[in-house]
Parts: sequence; structure tokens; C-alpha cells
Amino acid sequence: MTRASIDRAERAVDFGRPTIVVRRARFGVRIDLRTLIVCVSLAVAVMAVAVVALTSGSYQLGILQVISALAGRESGIVHEIVVEWRLPRVVATVVFGAALGVSGAMFQSLTRNALASPDVIGFSSGSYTGALIVIILVGGSYIQVAAGALLGGVATAVLVYVLAWRRGVQGFRLVVVGIGVSAMLASLNTWMLLKAKLEVAMAAAAWGAGSLNGVSWDQVAIGSAFIAVLLVGAGLLSRPMRQLELGDDTAAAQGVSVAITRLGLIVVGVALTATVTAASGPIVFIALSAPQIARRLARTAGITLAPAAFAGALLLGVADLIAQRIAPTPLPVGVITVMIGGGYLGWLLFIEARRRL
Repeated sequence: MTRASIDRAERAVDFGRPTIVVRRARFGVRIDLRTLIVCVSLAVAVMAVAVVALTSGSYQLGILQVISALAGRESGIVHEIVVEWRLPRVVATVVFGAALGVSGAMFQSLTRNALASPDVIGFSSGSYTGALIVIILVGGSYIQVAAGALLGGVATAVLVYVLAWRRGVQGFRLVVVGIGVSAMLASLNTWMLLKAKLEVAMAAAAWGAGSLNGVSWDQVAIGSAFIAVLLVGAGLLSRPMRQLELGDDTAAAQGVSVAITRLGLIVVGVALTATVTAASGPIVFIALSAPQIARRLARTAGITLAPAAFAGALLLGVADLIAQRIAPTPLPVGVITVMIGGGYLGWLLFIEARRRL
């Protein structure tokens, strides 16, 4: 197969779609126009949700008051509410939502299965198990909890892949094995909570629901720094990831190291999920739904990372806004994402079942 024919095969999925082409020497950057419009639209929606979150609540504020507080021209209660209470939460929804969206997109692209998100195939449960062990046995800091979540997620990923391996890994088998491992880990987590001290178990159980209540600037800053580095790595893996969607043989013919790329996608995807889990607990269904919603909006043949990131940020922002306003006391955002994601999962299973008929 010649290089020209391979390039034609890679671009076949975008045939007839308007693109912006930027050429520099012998390299080119192809930007799909519709994808760009979708990203901009989602970014505007994220900003709108952020404005609503900063201005609304039990203490109503005007937009000018919020701008003044952000600029440092407000003091007292207004500065405290905007900068110390509401802004860390808004930043967390944007950064953590984007991380979950990208993580889900990487796993769905890797397995070519719309159900293969970290929370469905057990990686989020593994991260929660690792973090729970640190919380119960060590009572460690955020860095220690993050390390435990990362190790737990990676160990679960290795276990799922080993159990699903049969001369390769098929997406459907991976999902089924992952669901089984996730159920086992959920039982283990419940057992650890039952054996822990009452106050530790109550705090861990509340954290395990997936909550942004009480998130601090320290958690947001450390988590955002980790996620920024991981998103750079995800961006570097984006092109090889799309090439893998054409098949291992075609990707290898284009010079892609298939094994190293798969390992990189797994490590980065698990690390993104583990970082969010360490800060807020396991927030489920964002990683499952964001990539597919973004793909349908952009109408791309495969999964793309940027729209998935913006869709994840928007979904988590809306879910957290509902969690804060739907009850007299703020609910864990994981409760709302389960309600939204459960309906989406049922719809997705219905669509997949119709396709197989």
C-alpha cells in the first residue's frame, strides 16, 4: 500500500466535509469546519453556565458585581462568595468535566465501542478502590489519595485487559469483562466501608457519591495542573489514535507504534479519571455520554477529543448547577449525573440493539 493510498484511506471518513487546511512546509493541519463551530458553540454554552453559577444561588449577585469581585475591586461578603466559594467549584466543573470527556473519548476510540468508558468498564471503580484504601488505612493528603487512585485505576486496567485478551482485545468482550470487574470492586468497596471506623466510613461514602461540595482552591489547582499535563499528552496522542481507528495494520503501515500508542492511551485515560476521582470522588456517566454527544453534534465518523472535552465540561457544569439548586441543601453532583447518564445509557442500548436487528 502506497503512502498516497494510505492518506486517502485516512481522509475517507471526512470526504465531502468542509475543512480548513493550514500548510506549513511538508506538514499540514486539517481542521474540520463543523467541528470548530461545535467547539466554539459548546465553549459559549460552558461560559453561560459558569455565569449562571457565579451569579445565582441563595445570595443573588449581578454580573457587574461578579466582574468586580474577579477583578479584585470587591471586598467583604461579595468577594468571599464569588472568589472563595463559587469560583473554585465552577473551575472544577470545567476542568474535571473536560478531563472526563477526553478520557471517555480515548477509551471509546481505542475499543471502537460506545459503551467503553472508564466508569462502565471498571476503571473508575478501580480508582475509587485505590483512593479508598489510602483514605481508610492512611488518611492521606490529596497527593496520596491521587496516587492511590492512579495505582488502583492502572491495576484495574491491566486486570481487565488481561482477562479480556483472546488473541487481541475486542470492544464487546472488554465491556463485558469490565462490567464484571466493576461489580467485584463495588462489593470490595462496600466491604471496606463496613469495616472502617464510623466517621471515616461516613466521610468516604459521601465522597464516593461524587461531590464538588466544599472543593477548595488547593484541590482545583493541583488537579488542574495534573490534568493540563495529561491533556497535552492526549493531544499528542490524538492523531495516532485516529489512525488506529483505521485498523492496526493500516496504522502500522503509516509508522504508528501500535503497542506504544495503546499503552499511552490507557495510561493517560486512566490518569485523567484518577485525578478527578481523587479530588471529587467517582463522577459517573460524563465520560460515557460526552464523547458520543460531541460526535453526533460534530457529525464525525470517529471520536474527536476537543468536542468531547467541551461537551464534558458543559455536562458537568449543568449537572452541578442542578445539584446545587434542586434541593434545599446541595446534592452530590454524582447523583445528578447518574440520573442523566442512566437515561442516556438506556437510549444508547436501545439504539445499539436496533442496529443489530
